[in-house]
Amino acid sequence: MSIAAWWWLATGAVIVGELLTGSVYLLMVALGLGAAAIAAHAGFGIGAQMAAAAVIGSAATTVWHLRVRRRQKGAPHAEANADVNIDVGQTVTVAEWKSDGSAEVRYRGAAWQAKLAGAAQTAQPGSFRIAQVTGSVLLLEAA
Repeated sequence: MSIAAWWWLATGAVIVGELLTGSVYLLMVALGLGAAAIAAHAGFGIGAQMAAAAVIGSAATTVWHLRVRRRQKGAPHAEANADVNIDVGQTVTVAEWKSDGSAEVRYRGAAWQAKLAGAAQTAQPGSFRIAQVTGSVLLLEAA
């Protein structure tokens, strides 16, 4: 069996590993192994094949990591993200605030503890929007 066939078998094994684990980074390693197989088909020596695997695999992994990191920087945390938490953005009515700045509100058929999200807001009864859910506490902002 040729060395290129061994590179292709290694590529396939890493792809199977990715399918079993769900790690996208293994796909980047598979790209490097595929590059080594192509280098073998082109007639390069084993050193060049290994260099192709290392360079392409590392570059693909670095690009993917930077892409994921950039995307996560601008995303709000799950507690305040309406795409993740269906409660964010909904409105509740506060009948009265306690002296410690908390309130009990009825929301979705249950009693919830609520607090103001920002210190600049005043605790007046009325309608509020859920800005964030932390555990079982709703952080509210003026609607």
